[in-house]
Amino acid sequence: MDTLTWLTYMGVIFALIIFPGPVALLCTSHGLKFGRKQATTTVLGGVAASLVLMTISSLGLGAVLATSETAFYALKMVGGAYLVYLGIMAWRDTASPPMASPGAAAGPKVSAKKRFRRGFTVGISNPKDLLFFAALFPNFIDVSQPQLEQFVILALTWLVIDFTLMSIYAGLGSSISRWFQSPRRYQRFNRATGGLFMAAGGTLIASNQ
Repeated sequence: MDTLTWLTYMGVIFALIIFPGPVALLCTSHGLKFGRKQATTTVLGGVAASLVLMTISSLGLGAVLATSETAFYALKMVGGAYLVYLGIMAWRDTASPPMASPGAAAGPKVSAKKRFRRGFTVGISNPKDLLFFAALFPNFIDVSQPQLEQFVILALTWLVIDFTLMSIYAGLGSSISRWFQSPRRYQRFNRATGGLFMAAGGTLIASNQ
């Protein structure tokens, strides 16, 4: 892969990843609730989901979903329902506001395993991402050159940028935690977060493609 192609790819995926979606929202929320360091496991869960989606898309599942309306519809419904569930849970969250010191956790402790699993599940919940990777990668792969090496370069570049930007979102959440010491403000944050998750899930379920 030549340098110009790689730099172009970096610019494209930077613009795509930085646009806030469900994973960015979750990382921000966990950064606020648990602190930047603890939210790193959430970030890693989302990154792992991206790696899985890229891998299975490269193996042809993206093409299968593009041609199988039933399989795509089933995965879309499951993913959308999960996002709606997260929204309801956030809306009903009655935990205490985060403590004033940055990085301190509030309310019931959430294990690193659970934070990772939450990030992974949100990251992998949208079957459209499989179609996205299936459509994106061929534009940057030279079929006359060894394709595995090029895929590894594209995947690693995505993972590094994804981890970096989602960590920034987690850090943003941690940095604004001091503004949510009031139980009323914290409740509003949870309801806003819950509303966005429910909207994302509803949009996914209602989408035609």
